[in-house]
Amino acid sequence: MFKKTVEAKALQRLSGADKKKLRRNVKDKFRLASDADIDSLLPPKAEISVAKFPNRILVYGVEGGFPVFFDTDGRGSEIYPTVYALWSAPDLLPAFTLKGGEVSRFVINGADLMFPGISIPLDGLPSFAAGEPWAVKVPGNPAPIAVGATTMSSSEALKAGLRGKALRITHYYHDSLWESVEGRFVPNAGFFEDVVMADPSLLDSLVSQSGETDASNDQTSDNEGEVDPATSSDHGLTSAVNLDDKSDVVEQAATELDGLRITENTSSNESRVEETQSMSIEDVDALLDSCLLQALHITVKDKDLPMPGSTLWSNHVLPCRPSGVTLDIKKSSFKKLSKWLQSKASVGLLSVKEDKHKKEVVLFSVNRTHVDYTSFKPDKSQPAKIEQSNDQTAGESSSQKALEIEEIYKPNTHVISIFAAVGADTGGYFSAIEANNVVCAYVEKENLVKPNDKAKVILDATLCDALFKGAIKKGSSYPTEIHKKDLGPTFISRMQAHHMVTRGGDSVIRKGAVRSIQIMTERRQGNKKMTKLSGFETFLLDADSLASELQKKFACSTSVAELPGKKGHEVLVQGGVIEHLAKHLIDQYGVPKRYIEVLDKTRK
Repeated sequence: MFKKTVEAKALQRLSGADKKKLRRNVKDKFRLASDADIDSLLPPKAEISVAKFPNRILVYGVEGGFPVFFDTDGRGSEIYPTVYALWSAPDLLPAFTLKGGEVSRFVINGADLMFPGISIPLDGLPSFAAGEPWAVKVPGNPAPIAVGATTMSSSEALKAGLRGKALRITHYYHDSLWESVEGRFVPNAGFFEDVVMADPSLLDSLVSQSGETDASNDQTSDNEGEVDPATSSDHGLTSAVNLDDKSDVVEQAATELDGLRITENTSSNESRVEETQSMSIEDVDALLDSCLLQALHITVKDKDLPMPGSTLWSNHVLPCRPSGVTLDIKKSSFKKLSKWLQSKASVGLLSVKEDKHKKEVVLFSVNRTHVDYTSFKPDKSQPAKIEQSNDQTAGESSSQKALEIEEIYKPNTHVISIFAAVGADTGGYFSAIEANNVVCAYVEKENLVKPNDKAKVILDATLCDALFKGAIKKGSSYPTEIHKKDLGPTFISRMQAHHMVTRGGDSVIRKGAVRSIQIMTERRQGNKKMTKLSGFETFLLDADSLASELQKKFACSTSVAELPGKKGHEVLVQGGVIEHLAKHLIDQYGVPKRYIEVLDKTRK
């Protein structure tokens, strides 16, 4: 919602009546908010301003302060707090906790929150209804990083196996609303540029608690010999209870940090993050070269070439970086992936060429006799990790490929008498083989096989009507027999065609034949290409999820629009990605190639 920067078209102060109405709406909307929270966010005597945006969004804030609430529909029914408001009042909304800080990269890049990324409490999924506002937090950090609305109720989520989209994100840390504030800030040291981790100060406090607990244990053990024998048993019981209480506190805090160990690992993780943040440009360049050579030795095979530069980067170079280290091409001296690859081509290590149509550098060959390649010794411990990640990726893609399409048929008025005669379900669905078995059972029951020619079937009145009634022209005589090889296809052609699509646990039956996916590329104003994708609902694909995935896949802007004059939606992808999009649907979602129609209107 605030992914792109949009200028406000109007800014005005609220009147006294409007301020009271806003406070009432906030109090009714956020039941967990106390009067003190509302007073701190909307002081009664302060001037409240509202910024009106072209997309009907209203942003409320205290003059001279930060935006605290925004209204997505401009009518007061869809009000959400900003992250600035949640940092001031963290308990304003209930919050989902991510499984780890790394998941926050996707959220603060504009992705919606999926159920697999949520850490489910031990007492089960909390109860919520569809459309409720919820916040998003990182384990070990009390400050929320995003806010959005639930896409389904908790009962529906459990029925879906905790899969799919949990929260439609409306605002997040580092979006245009957060960045529009002068003097913007972060609530603690756990907030980085591209990721949010546990609050280091909270970790330090837990370490100190652990140290105090150990000290008290030592002191208790030292004083055990000085305790009065008459009260030693009571004192020991009291000490044990106190120690248990303290250990429970530390254990509970450690559990809330999602398994983070408060020992040497904490200091090593912090030092690793600090090391990544303090890397010089020369260090980043050296790390880039090391990861590239590691990838060329281990994962990049000659049979996979030519390879787009973006594929080389995401699937080969990044997996070779050291664990816990962030590799950003923008922090190097090259700034761009294309310049880095061209620099390697200039020294003879790689052979690359720029695709002018796709505006991307493509890797064509690797000089494996180059001195840099032969002198590099790859890390033998990394292949197993990379292969394991590839196996996980393949497993995820195979789960997305779990698509089954079956052509089925339902009895209609033409053939219902045949189904009734053999006792079959007249209102059910049958595959082609099952329908053929029904008509064969009728032939066997009525003994209609021709005695002197076993390859032909005699047509009685019931079977003849089922096969040919209404299909014979007036004045023509009805056939009296039919060949066995034509019996099944003719019988099936008289039934009502349906198709059943199954993906995972979801299944749907629709009338008629399977409709194909249409992919079309056309030119827009400014000679720019736009690729349109429609018909994907047939294969149980969600428009918003697909648009979000394609945006990351092709590194371009995407949008969702309703089909003009038809039911359904279409996904608009900026650029001419028609061939790659079709391949992605086949490889990632298992859509059969015969159900994909491609039309490129940009070709002359």
